[in-house]
Amino acid sequence: MSATYDDTMFRNQFEHGYTWLNGFARNVRRYAARPAVLDPLTGRSWTYRQLNAEANRLARALRRDGVGKNDVVMAALANCPELCFAYIGPRKVGGILNLANYNLSAGELALLIDHNRPKVLIYSASVVKMVAQAVSLAKYPPAKAVMADNLKDASLPEGHIRYEDYVRDQSEEDPEMDFVPHIYDEVLRLCTSGTTALPKSVPLNDINEVLSAHDIIMHFSLNCTDVTMNMTPWFHRGGCHCGGPCPTFYLGSALVCMRSYAPGTALRWVQEHGVTFLVGSPAALEMLSRTQEKNNFDLSSLRGLVTMGAPLEKEACIRYMRVLTPNLFNGYGTTESLLNSFLRPYDLPQHAGSVGGSCIDDEVRVVRAVEGGKAEPDEMVSRDGKTVGEVILCSPAKCSYSYYNNPEMEQEKFYKGWMYTGDLGTWDENWVVTINGRKDDMIVCAGENIYPTQVEEALSGFDRVADSIVTCVPDKVRGQAVVAYVIAADGDLTEKDVAAYCQSCNMLSVYKCPRWYRIVKELPYTATGKKMHFAAKQQAAQDLAAGLLVRG
Repeated sequence: MSATYDDTMFRNQFEHGYTWLNGFARNVRRYAARPAVLDPLTGRSWTYRQLNAEANRLARALRRDGVGKNDVVMAALANCPELCFAYIGPRKVGGILNLANYNLSAGELALLIDHNRPKVLIYSASVVKMVAQAVSLAKYPPAKAVMADNLKDASLPEGHIRYEDYVRDQSEEDPEMDFVPHIYDEVLRLCTSGTTALPKSVPLNDINEVLSAHDIIMHFSLNCTDVTMNMTPWFHRGGCHCGGPCPTFYLGSALVCMRSYAPGTALRWVQEHGVTFLVGSPAALEMLSRTQEKNNFDLSSLRGLVTMGAPLEKEACIRYMRVLTPNLFNGYGTTESLLNSFLRPYDLPQHAGSVGGSCIDDEVRVVRAVEGGKAEPDEMVSRDGKTVGEVILCSPAKCSYSYYNNPEMEQEKFYKGWMYTGDLGTWDENWVVTINGRKDDMIVCAGENIYPTQVEEALSGFDRVADSIVTCVPDKVRGQAVVAYVIAADGDLTEKDVAAYCQSCNMLSVYKCPRWYRIVKELPYTATGKKMHFAAKQQAAQDLAAGLLVRG
């Protein structure tokens, strides 16, 4: 197709120059002396000039070990300074950073190593035993295993090297670029859960990174004076991109490292370091709120408190806005596509319980739910707030519409420019979406469809219940029977008390009332705060067989 003007220079500059790394380099020049990374646990900090120097040392060490264009560097790191260096360093030599969950078992990490075949693995000393075992189990172990963030002087396994020794004597100058960058180059590879022990590997290209940064900067309304602290693991999309290294370093603001979540520590660091945006799961917000009510930290610096991974219940939302900050945000999205709908302070608490409307550059739809297949993107269900369908997403700026070396899953999840999430939901006349559960979590009891979140929402209205998760067990008469696991808000609560509440609750139809109950101490959550209904379902089958469930 012929252009009406000479687009040669534009295309060359856009395709090869509009990269995340160039954005970071601009900040190194203009904000050289400003803080980039704060590590309160160790009392260290790095300016943008110093952060770039550390990234250069790592880049040169990686190049020395043969890492070049499209080679993989795996990081199994907590939210530590070395992860900040690793977020930047591999890009400077054309490498791909593969962020791995450091909480995996050795066998799971070995599968991930064999699938991605990293040349170098950088890991936190806190998981040294697991990583050493994983490397020994892998068929394709990395050429170098580098132990970082060694806070407790952990012993070094044979054949591994300490991070400080790995980068020792490397120049702090920018390495010469021996490749031509392109905005479609894969620069980051994330992992998301699947139905097997091997997580799905999600590639993100350079323009995905740039536009993900833009999206968060725009929706939070970040600027270069902000101080962000994402309390969730940065190996997740929401941790990495939602106030984590991606937008923070692209913008030129400061990032606080929090390796493991502790509510009192988080609030104290907000007070001491002037944190302006705090990011965490709804469960984390509940703990923050309880801690703040007891301690009354100075949270006046907060311009935003962002939560993701699950909808906010209205009463909880009102409490967080009163106790923590009125500037509350709630996002919904996926590893593949970041945030795709977003509730801002002016949407809350009115729309609490929903996931809001589409982000500016995205479109979220609810289409007909097809068992074992997909509806067409234009087969939308009625916007009546009642008709349940599958939630699908169009997010061309932030999604590569692919999985690494997994064509079967690509075919299942992506179709005609849309991602089929497997989430079930409704939407209203204003296109505001509410999630009802997962296609594979839906309970069919005596021919009626029951969505776990509906029952959980009803249970949240019982002041003696702190939290709950709802699933099912096989039932010879009904097909499936509803099971409720409950965390008590007081020590005297019994399963019979919960059953009596459900039977009298005007928000629960008779067929939706759980048939079985169990009071427990904790519920299965992912690291980003999503309830793991599949894990609860497995547990329920075992508990029923063991006689641990109480009939309602």
